[in-house]
Amino acid sequence: MADPKDMYRCPVSNCGYVYDPDREIAPRRGNLSFTSINLPRIAIKAKGDVQWFFEELERKMALVTEQLDERLAIISKKKVKNFPFLMGEGVWLDSEKLDWEDEVGEVLKHGTLSIGFIGLAEALKALRGAHHGESEESQNLGLEIIGFMRKYVDKLSEERKLNYTLLATPAEGLSGRFVKLDRKRYGQIAGVTDREYYTNSFHIPVYCPISAFDKIRLEAPYHALTNAGHISYIEMDGDPTKNLDAFEAVVRAMHDAGIGYGSINHPVD
Repeated sequence: MADPKDMYRCPVSNCGYVYDPDREIAPRRGNLSFTSINLPRIAIKAKGDVQWFFEELERKMALVTEQLDERLAIISKKKVKNFPFLMGEGVWLDSEKLDWEDEVGEVLKHGTLSIGFIGLAEALKALRGAHHGESEESQNLGLEIIGFMRKYVDKLSEERKLNYTLLATPAEGLSGRFVKLDRKRYGQIAGVTDREYYTNSFHIPVYCPISAFDKIRLEAPYHALTNAGHISYIEMDGDPTKNLDAFEAVVRAMHDAGIGYGSINHPVD
């Protein structure tokens, strides 16, 4: 019989676990902290200069890394008694081995330190005049951007033996806050700051006329790059129980394309 832990074992591309690779499992780890980068703002400031965009993105990732490191340093000095439920109930790996007055630093190293991002679509619109649902060139640039971010956190992880990861941020509140700040600073830019929100993570904008299968095909490659978490949504009209073949076709398309976490939304009547 297979080890029950294998049910929770993480693929290398979707777990971000270098601290203790022999225990590469999903449960009892947690995310220590994440900070999301405003990609559209960097793209607006780049004024079409893609090289400058990447240089500024790297600077912002370095700044976020400093913040994550500072948070880890602070909470690592805390003791078991500061987290009575998390440590007392064994929520964290190895926490059951600690005494009440022990520091929790070594236990927390099982967790992840994540850099997130928001608004890839609007960033591509600012850089290239089209997002990745409209242009193959923009899709290639989008993958280059997120691939660059993934390489950055992978390099950190390898150098420091801590779990730095890349998060496809699902921040509904942040998407509205960022665009308000940017519209006030840079004005209304068509396709970038002219709506009440930035598009979450690497998603193709909801207002883009695109088939479910094309959306799946275009978003799927980003799932393999975002090892701190990701999701793709598909909207289905009507009652899916009346068209199970279509529902199954979407699920199979997600599987075959490599969607790590997919959701099918439909109206409730």
